[in-house]
Amino acid sequence: MNIQKSYEDTEEQGRLYLVGTPIGNLEDITYRAIRTLQKSDLIAAEDTRHTLKLLNHFEIHKPLVSYHEHNKGQRGAELIDLLLQGKNIALVSDAGMPAISDPGYELVVEAIKNGVTVIPIPGPNAAITAIIASGLSTERFLFLGFLPREKKELHRELENYQFSLETLILYEAPHRIEKTLKAIREILGNRKIVLIRELTKKHEEFIRGELDEVIPYVEKNIIKGELTLIIEGARKEIIQQLGENWWNPLTIVEHVTHYLEQGLTVKEAIKQTSIDRNLAKREVYQAYHIENEEKK
Repeated sequence: MNIQKSYEDTEEQGRLYLVGTPIGNLEDITYRAIRTLQKSDLIAAEDTRHTLKLLNHFEIHKPLVSYHEHNKGQRGAELIDLLLQGKNIALVSDAGMPAISDPGYELVVEAIKNGVTVIPIPGPNAAITAIIASGLSTERFLFLGFLPREKKELHRELENYQFSLETLILYEAPHRIEKTLKAIREILGNRKIVLIRELTKKHEEFIRGELDEVIPYVEKNIIKGELTLIIEGARKEIIQQLGENWWNPLTIVEHVTHYLEQGLTVKEAIKQTSIDRNLAKREVYQAYHIENEEKK
């Protein structure tokens, strides 16, 4: 068990700050982020050349070291040593929040293991920025990061979300987007999607439509820039496309549990299971609770 009281130590020594940086528009940086970068003893960056441009723009002059996928082992250990010596370190990624789809996560884990205070300095995030303007449901969503590149692994990963009710968010590179969209169409069916490029930048663009509309557009047009993709969750008609009785191999309890794992409450999961199976809610309720009682 670990309880961190972030601001009890008035000396403010040996802290790891996770600083959010702009995802495109420099005006999106916060006053707190600038102040934190200014007061840190050292800044660890995914790409020092990229971060140096940001620091120069805001006239921040602090020692800068690289921390990325290829040096995270050795450099991570060095950073932990400095933190334990009382140095304050700011960790930044190339854009957005560190530790999201980058090795900063592993440094956070090691810092916590070593009793280092880890403080998030909130800032821009492409996934959240994209979904709030997508027009798709924000009630429940899953962030998938970058999908696997190899075809079999990509299909296997997508199969995990065939019947997920949540909106899906992922990142993709321009040269892979056509292939990824076609795989999504094959595995998840013809869903509504929003493809967003160049978020917060001059050429920001939202491409909204069903996969059967967007795929031909992508085939005919060159898509440039950093991409975020939002995919609607499984609707009843989509589930029917993918297999009317997909739940046949499942027991009633497994069926209810499937929906619980998607974030539904027990009441909602029992209701949806009863609809799927055309059973009375009471029958599903009893089957679910009787088996759970027997397991206790």
